[in-house]
Amino acid sequence: MKYTYYGQSCFLLETESQKLLFDPFITHNPLAKAIDIKAIEADYILVSHGHGDHVADLVELAKQTGATVIAMPEVIDWAQKQGIEKVHPMNFGKFTFDWGTVRMVPATHSAGLPDGSYGGNPAGFVLEVDGKQIYFAGDTGLAIEMKVLADIYNLDYAILPIGGNYTMDVDDALVATKYFDCDKVIGVHYNTFPVIEIDTNIALDKFKRENKTLLLPKIGETITL
Repeated sequence: MKYTYYGQSCFLLETESQKLLFDPFITHNPLAKAIDIKAIEADYILVSHGHGDHVADLVELAKQTGATVIAMPEVIDWAQKQGIEKVHPMNFGKFTFDWGTVRMVPATHSAGLPDGSYGGNPAGFVLEVDGKQIYFAGDTGLAIEMKVLADIYNLDYAILPIGGNYTMDVDDALVATKYFDCDKVIGVHYNTFPVIEIDTNIALDKFKRENKTLLLPKIGETITL
């Protein structure tokens, strides 16, 4: 499986059969100016919540790729009003597609849409695909509910926000890894804006001291999971 980072919380997971794009926010991110969204392909687009830094390119990319959008019903309604036809609304539950299983899980955040309308609940996702279990937390603070994931899954990777202010910071993310028992973390939602800038060397060192792995691929970089 391949992971390509596009900045903020936007990334692409390439499984054996599908391309899964998450939280598309590229053209409005100055750090991602080298990314050509016309070259992005996706079979599904998964949206954690409706804030602009997670849906700014959703409509354009959904139309460009023909991808099916997976999101809360309120986000789906907003997207459909803008001409998106292929959709799969979810809430806090689990669904098995022909390529793998997706569970939508709670996130502690807010979730309005760019037009000011109600965006439903913020969420994260747990994917079971190609023999791996991957947790994308979405925008969230540290929450005790994360502990239940350890009862259900043996997570291979956790994709966590680490920028603080709006979400968990590095220290909170380390606590979270103990809640759901996962030692491999990919950091997202950091350095895009001044208020979520971090010292990446300090972050990497903190994880290393806890005998855990923090992966921070550059924007546009692809790594193998």
